[in-house]
Amino acid sequence: MKRAATADGLWRQCARRLRERPSTLAAAWLLALIVAAALLVPLLSPFDFATPVWTEIFHAPALRGGHWFGTDSLGRDLLVRVMWGCRISLLVGISASLISVAIGVAWGAVAGYVGGRVDGVLMRIVDVLYTLPFIPFVIVLEVLFGRHFLMVFIAIGAVSWLDIARIVRGQTLSIREHEYIEAARALGVRTGAMIWRHVLPNLSGLVAVYATLTIPGIILFEALLSFLGLGVHAPLASLGSLVAEGANEMQANPYLLIIPALFLAAIILCLNRLGDALRDALDPRHEHDRHG
Repeated sequence: MKRAATADGLWRQCARRLRERPSTLAAAWLLALIVAAALLVPLLSPFDFATPVWTEIFHAPALRGGHWFGTDSLGRDLLVRVMWGCRISLLVGISASLISVAIGVAWGAVAGYVGGRVDGVLMRIVDVLYTLPFIPFVIVLEVLFGRHFLMVFIAIGAVSWLDIARIVRGQTLSIREHEYIEAARALGVRTGAMIWRHVLPNLSGLVAVYATLTIPGIILFEALLSFLGLGVHAPLASLGSLVAEGANEMQANPYLLIIPALFLAAIILCLNRLGDALRDALDPRHEHDRHG
């Protein structure tokens, strides 16, 4: 109960520190606005994100006529497609981050707590996986399991858990030396229960920070895959695939590149700012080191 109360107090203190930062609040509000627009605009707009309209090809952005962001090479409304792109990019980022955190935390916690040969084997596997080039590995996964939308974030999540596994292992090695862990061992608490009840709760802050900082990296990785033609496939579109489409029309119709690139940059900047602020709020020493 005491540890639970302490953790609850830590999160309340973290929330208070976040509310005291104007830049963090601005990033949170901007991200919330983008998410709300991504959810509502496709529902409220009369335009479909996938249906070509041959009479509306390459209309420049204008408030009149309904195409605020213009249209693309198939006459599709760019506003609706960008909002769908925000949906898919955020979905891939969050889903792949959850997959990588789940695998990495479980792997690192077991390796760090059990130790010995188990630790050696698990971490040597991590070392081997580090040597694999990620993009060819994703290509192999798509060839084996098909080029389905779900495979995008499964593939990214499956190769992005290595860093958190190492971090969690190091923290677990420290946690397992605490007195309350020794007391629980003396009482006969099993390994699985020990990890679930005592180790993982003490890693919650670290995991939250890592997950927040991982999402923008995964979104950029998906954007790279889509730019190379390995990510989301038509008629669906992520921000990365929209940037790739816009790059082909950069000289004649630069808005097709600039608009999705701005939304991609805004999402990345907001998530990075929130992740940095969450790290500083959970461990103020980072902020003191930065300003000191």
